Amino acid sequence: MIYYRLLQKQGVVRLDKVSPKNQSAIKAIDILEYLADNDNKPQRLRDIASTLSMNTSTVLRFLLALTECGYVRQDEATQRYSLTMKICRVANKVSENLDLYDMALPLMRKVSAECNESVCIAIEQNMTVVYIGVVWGPDQMVRTMQRIGNRAPMHCTGVGKIMLQDYSEAAIDELIEKKQLTRFTDNTITTKKDLMRELDAVRRSGIAYDNEECEIGARCIAAPIRNYTGHVVAGMSVTGPIFRMADDVLCDKIAFLIKASDELSGILGWQGAKI
Repeated sequence: MIYYRLLQKQGVVRLDKVSPKNQSAIKAIDILEYLADNDNKPQRLRDIASTLSMNTSTVLRFLLALTECGYVRQDEATQRYSLTMKICRVANKVSENLDLYDMALPLMRKVSAECNESVCIAIEQNMTVVYIGVVWGPDQMVRTMQRIGNRAPMHCTGVGKIMLQDYSEAAIDELIEKKQLTRFTDNTITTKKDLMRELDAVRRSGIAYDNEECEIGARCIAAPIRNYTGHVVAGMSVTGPIFRMADDVLCDKIAFLIKASDELSGILGWQGAKI
């Protein structure tokens, strides 16, 4: 943001050419960075406004919003503002995901080589699957939605179902209300009853399937990645064309996948990992 502001002062970037929504985002980030750059010592409203060349009312509006979201707190005695530890939690989430991919990559490569298929790893964000890593198989068989950074529904993906097994029934109801059980193919699960039955099977077997539920001709198997508490923090999957992922040839691929996911879970501290 400092570099952005320098460009703005030099006329290279003009704030009046930025959309109102983007202007608001820039101002909110400026306030966060100002609080952080001052060793997070509590700051007065008027000092923040003066330093950032903003109206006091504008700064107050953003501070109230940031306080409501839990990123800023106001000291009742001094009325000064400082950052909370929530900003650290967000940073740690990013760090954890990067570390998770780094730890998973050698195992993903091994599974890909042994299964001769593409392997993905994904996490959950806001009731949505987010792919953070992929190792391509020999024919690069990965659906478009499985590319790094892409998002996918939880109810019709192997990794999504793996993570849904930790959901309570109330959380499943919230997922259905917010995200819907959208149909992508004739095989897609579109009712709560069918989804609950599917998740029961996932819990019993420890494996989840995408049986042409997102795309006809593609099949996926997924296994859980657990942390030291046993909570599912990610899913690892093997994806291939249906003719190479038939039931009679899946046993070895499932064994390779479970071994790798258990090994990664063991690295994360899960004591139940069979490695």
